Amino acid sequence: MKTKLQLQQKYSLNASVTLQNHLIMAPMTTWSSHEDQTVSTAEIEYYGARAKSVGMVITGSSHVQENGVGFANELGAYDDRFLPGLTELAKAIKSGGAKAILQLNHAGNKALPKFIADADVVSSSSVFAPETPFAPGQIPRSLTESEILHVIEDFGEATKRAIEAGFNGVEIHGAHGFLIQNFLSPHYNQRTDSWGGNLENRLRFAIAIVDEVKKIAKKYADPSFIIGYRISLEEREADGLRLTDTETLIEHLIAKKVGYLHLSLGDALTDHEHSGGNNEPFIQRISKLVDHRVPLIAAGSLNTFDRMASALDNGLDLVAVGHSLVANPDLFSQKELPLTLSKRTINSIHLPKKMFETIKKLGVFAFTFSD
Repeated sequence: MKTKLQLQQKYSLNASVTLQNHLIMAPMTTWSSHEDQTVSTAEIEYYGARAKSVGMVITGSSHVQENGVGFANELGAYDDRFLPGLTELAKAIKSGGAKAILQLNHAGNKALPKFIADADVVSSSSVFAPETPFAPGQIPRSLTESEILHVIEDFGEATKRAIEAGFNGVEIHGAHGFLIQNFLSPHYNQRTDSWGGNLENRLRFAIAIVDEVKKIAKKYADPSFIIGYRISLEEREADGLRLTDTETLIEHLIAKKVGYLHLSLGDALTDHEHSGGNNEPFIQRISKLVDHRVPLIAAGSLNTFDRMASALDNGLDLVAVGHSLVANPDLFSQKELPLTLSKRTINSIHLPKKMFETIKKLGVFAFTFSD
């Protein structure tokens, strides 16, 4: 097993980019932007305080369209008015030695209607999306052809803003049942045009976004600009996304030479296919498929140094750390990584008050709370 010291060794993401260690700050919602979706001072301090512990910081999802808001008080990236705050955020992350990655997202059928004009929630098709801890149960409107093309363009425009703001890269959020996954899913995509039906058509939206982002990066960024892609591997609906579909997507993304693949899992060490009878952990199966053709990252309950090291031993190139960094910003100064939060200490660990209060209220995370 790799040691804590080995986790701290540098890692070459590609020929142009070397990370200061093997750890990545997983993208996590902060619920701490201003009401107008601009970056707050609290967020800048929160990310900056954790940047010295990791090789790369991936922000929480920034929405690329006004109707794609998936969380309250989260970053916007769909207008130039967001540039000053995004610039300060990128600067704070890079000051700690980490590469700064802006995650780009459209929440699709999980968008929050209270933040959207006329509550016009859109998706690949008008299929009911069940309630989650973060979004209501709702039936979205099916996007038109011209609207689909507009979304694709807006992922490109948001990428251009990320470049202008000084980010080292972007992560395309294709996970968690948001819009890109809505198109890939045979359950949520019931279209009968060229954007739905067979797998080739259902892949079109994701691949078109990757192509658009790469086109913008080639035009406005230097070759070191990183384009990552985050993936959920399957869905629990009987007719939902299956691992074999996602493996086809992965092959396409590798062919497109994305900068990295990022698996979002519940428990990265144990999660496995729930519908095919295969108990091999996802990270082992996918690492064999990827075979180091692109760097592979996974997030999911990697909350101790032993678990992080074990994830690398089981095929990952990099480890995405979430809750442990929230509670312990100076990660490597700790012998253990307690997941305890206290209102008394949120200032010393640079945890935004809104984030602390929301985590405690939702009660769906691994944290414990002390007085």
